[in-house]
Amino acid sequence: MSGVFVTGTGTEVGKTVVAAAIAHALAEEGRRVAVFKPVVTGLDELAAGGPKNSTAGDLSAHPRSNVGDHQLLRWAAGSEQGDDEIAPYRYGPPMSPHLAAELAGERIEPERLIAAARRVAAEHDVLVCEGVGGLLVPLTAGYLVRDLAAELGLPTVVAASPGLGTINHTLLTLEAARAAGLGVNAVVLTPWPARPTAIEESNRETIAALGEVRVETLPHLDLAEPGTWPGWGDLSALHRG
Repeated sequence: MSGVFVTGTGTEVGKTVVAAAIAHALAEEGRRVAVFKPVVTGLDELAAGGPKNSTAGDLSAHPRSNVGDHQLLRWAAGSEQGDDEIAPYRYGPPMSPHLAAELAGERIEPERLIAAARRVAAEHDVLVCEGVGGLLVPLTAGYLVRDLAAELGLPTVVAASPGLGTINHTLLTLEAARAAGLGVNAVVLTPWPARPTAIEESNRETIAALGEVRVETLPHLDLAEPGTWPGWGDLSALHRG
């Protein structure tokens, strides 16, 4: 399986934006890109017109400002996958997947997720998978997002905030990933400002040095103008082990 597993240091740190940007860059290279998000929660907020994808920049005037993560990934990749192919489990409340499933009277089945991911990967050149929350978020009481990433065997990219507190969050995520044998290709700090502060520059350098990891940056993205998204080789190369 060729692809990448995008995780984050927590919620609302730009995982979907990073995954979408990677998928779009790969598609621009002529790859047939499949996207996958095992579980989507918080769809009730979207239906009510709540905020979404705030880390992507100013989306207030664009209809894609209020779409589910799976829908944004599909659009970014130019994919024709159906909702069930991209996100086998989708829930309304914004909460941990295991609790959302429990309240819906369901149980997330890891075997179904693995089979679904492998199926779409076999039909495409590359798979971009976005996790849920961070690596230690439970999909079931005994199965974490990290377990799914390990079973898929994809190289990992970590999305993180560039601001204060990110050093601790990011280094902990790197430790959690490596403890499970996951290969980490890069950390992506986003949204990276046009004029980074001394703290943000220091965070970038410190994470790279202490985490012994490649650190990239991704600016605010205008979802209405994908032509302005970075298509440079460094971004599309993040899926390579």
